[in-house]
Amino acid sequence: MTPPHSGSAPDYPQKIKQVFAEVGKVVVGQQYMLNRLLIGLFTGGHILLEGVPGLAKTLTISTLSRVLHLHFQRVQFTPDLLPSDLVGTMIYNQGQSEFEVKKGPIFANLVLADEVNRSPAKVQSALLEAMQEKQVTIGETTYPLDLPFLVLATQNPVEQEGTYPLPEAQVDRFMMKVHVDYLKKADELEVMRRMANMSYVGEVNPVLTKEDIFGIRQQINQVQISETLEKYIIELVFATRRPIDYDLADFQQYVQFGVSPRASIALHRAAKAVAYLDERDYVLPEDIKEVATDVLNHRILLNYEAEADGIRTQDMIEAILRKVPIS
Repeated sequence: MTPPHSGSAPDYPQKIKQVFAEVGKVVVGQQYMLNRLLIGLFTGGHILLEGVPGLAKTLTISTLSRVLHLHFQRVQFTPDLLPSDLVGTMIYNQGQSEFEVKKGPIFANLVLADEVNRSPAKVQSALLEAMQEKQVTIGETTYPLDLPFLVLATQNPVEQEGTYPLPEAQVDRFMMKVHVDYLKKADELEVMRRMANMSYVGEVNPVLTKEDIFGIRQQINQVQISETLEKYIIELVFATRRPIDYDLADFQQYVQFGVSPRASIALHRAAKAVAYLDERDYVLPEDIKEVATDVLNHRILLNYEAEADGIRTQDMIEAILRKVPIS
């Protein structure tokens, strides 16, 4: 294996391994989810996590924030949540006889938007501005958010009553949508034993700093990707829009909208991050295929006919990866 480009801190790959080890002191399993969270953090992409309750989504994110020495805030999205509860508001200071700003929980490095689809459109819109612009407007003043800034949103795929489905424009701004699955038997046995011990305390040590994260971003930026693979990414993206042109006529009738140009950017960045985490300074086709499902699954919009016929976006992505050649 070719090592990543050397920089001021050539031990970054070793530190990343330590991050996995430290988080593993508290969180059993869920290596896949942790890998995707780090890809999002190292490439500046927000992550949407979907999974049933109790799969350690919140625990993983809060533990990761401690290991990375980042400011973490969790916001429980509820139907009565207001935009000011998220971004902050102006309050009147009687002692000073003037209004002052009270910043909300969005002013953090890692923001967990728990059950993001339980809040109405105004709150989701406020979150959207912060995600896209990396800034927040309170009153007449705009405040930049502290970097790195990452939104990790969760939604429960089971209980849909009383929820507000995220608009396509907002979903598209998440770099990846990651499906979090149940643990393996051995992992769940370990979780049960740990948590049954009422004196258990999960202590972790900080491994990376903000400066390290930006240093890692610079090294990922130097990972090489060939023009052939860049064109392969474009072909994958276009196959979601015009399946019939890629010998995927069976899916043409089911596609309402293919993926947006953000998918191309996300695939490019995520593939470079996968190569970097694998301690390579070049991208392989397998790196693109590894992240294709998470990058594309929430961006392909299928119609009601697809739902009636039991066609899933996962089926279409798998077919695209089989059919689209690397030329």
